[in-house]
Amino acid sequence: MNADAVTRFAADKMLGRLARWLRILGCDVLYGPSLSGRSLLSAARRERRVVLTRDRRLARRADAPSLLLVEDDRFREQVRQVVSAFAIDVRAGLFRRCVECNGDLEEVPREAAAGRVPEFVLSTQQRFRRCARCGHLYWDATHVARVRRELAGMGIAPAAGATENAC
Repeated sequence: MNADAVTRFAADKMLGRLARWLRILGCDVLYGPSLSGRSLLSAARRERRVVLTRDRRLARRADAPSLLLVEDDRFREQVRQVVSAFAIDVRAGLFRRCVECNGDLEEVPREAAAGRVPEFVLSTQQRFRRCARCGHLYWDATHVARVRRELAGMGIAPAAGATENAC
């Protein structure tokens, strides 16, 4: 499978960790504890999303929309499989989506973070992003380096400074 345009995913409830990692990579991933079986297929059809599932019975259904059967139960292998199957440019969308609610992140001035983050964070960080949907604030801290190391360990390391969305 190869994505010609923007690929949007609907991940079944067995793939929560994969959904979070794909969101870290900037992918639009619908995910929730109620998404499985018919509800997953219905949401994917309605929103024109590719289904990501570990459910082999679901993958065999004749009425299933575009679907990828995720083969491995280890999240690193899952991430590698999806990145490869859809030719996702991991450099392009890194840290552009809220890992909690899937909303787009938008740059906000430091003043908008005042009172919402610890003083140390406000005094040491220059760049803040806020989820347009849930309002969660993000900033570059030690977790960014950990994520980059983890991606490098998966063999899909992004270049430093990547900002555009590819999923």
